[in-house]
Amino acid sequence: MISSKITGTGSFIPSIKKENKAFLENLFLNEDGSTFSSKNDVIIDKFKDITGIAERRYVSPKYKTSDIAFFAAEKAIKDANLNPEALDYIIVAHNYGDIEAGSVQSDMVPSIATRVKYRLGISNPNCVAYDVLFGCPGWLQGVIQAQAFIQAGIAKKCLIIGAETLSRVIDKHDRDSMIYSDGAGACIVEETQEQDSGIISHASQTFAKEEAYFLHFGKSFNKNEDDNVRYIKMYGRKIYEFAITHVPAAMKAALDKSGIDITEVKKIFIHQANEKMDEAIVKRFYRLYKMQTPEGIMPMSIHELGNSSVATVPTLLDLVLKGNIKNQEVKKGDVAILASVGAGMNINAVVYRF
Repeated sequence: MISSKITGTGSFIPSIKKENKAFLENLFLNEDGSTFSSKNDVIIDKFKDITGIAERRYVSPKYKTSDIAFFAAEKAIKDANLNPEALDYIIVAHNYGDIEAGSVQSDMVPSIATRVKYRLGISNPNCVAYDVLFGCPGWLQGVIQAQAFIQAGIAKKCLIIGAETLSRVIDKHDRDSMIYSDGAGACIVEETQEQDSGIISHASQTFAKEEAYFLHFGKSFNKNEDDNVRYIKMYGRKIYEFAITHVPAAMKAALDKSGIDITEVKKIFIHQANEKMDEAIVKRFYRLYKMQTPEGIMPMSIHELGNSSVATVPTLLDLVLKGNIKNQEVKKGDVAILASVGAGMNINAVVYRF
């Protein structure tokens, strides 16, 4: 059976660092426009206790999503020692397209993937470039699609990128805005004859009843702001409860499909959305196997990088593979689960052997 594996990774971490203390002067408001009884230092301390986020990264005003997607792609291509002209597909996951600094309008034509192909200078018209809008799990869904193309015999080499500039779509009056950040991560997935490594199994789901609008676009909490401008909004408590209920089951479905024993799993690369939520998801996942969570199983980058949506998992993977996260590494033969949850509400999980 044709298999596929990741042969190169790359990421772009923006240079602008915004620490929690930078929000001390923000006017945080409730959804109805009323003020909080607590001062900002209390709000920020509670935020850090729950999310684990101490700082996040924002892109320079001169860059857009397509720019940082290109930067991450270049690194992944170099890491895989690949000629870009050999690529069959370029799949870019994002949610908001290119937004110029200071603008309130998103630009998605041509696709971000087409813009990346242009920047890479690829002449081959048979290299197909398209975007995926799948919420935070978009990059992982792109990896799943690449594997399907390879197994179907219609591709041999694919570039999958997750890139987002969430700093351009946040409401500064919404305390949830402190969660979001910018970044890009990419990988090359190639056909392989090796049967003992690569993508082994996956699971994907979309819940679209009342969950469909847990993440959405909405007006600023400041009633004096322009009523025609929309910002990213979320029902945090509902997302938390949804995630800890459904993500462990999806991870179990993927692992059970693989035929690999739970004791073989060495790492879980999970979407960096909220530290306490991620810990609860992994704890519940192991509880399904009547086990305690192994120490060091879950690398984290959220403390310094925040939540960059589609970019968190590929960035985290790249950092660990390059030895840039303390006390975290993967070895040849190690089994990992990659999992994500986000707008849709969408969930996916991939079982992978390095």
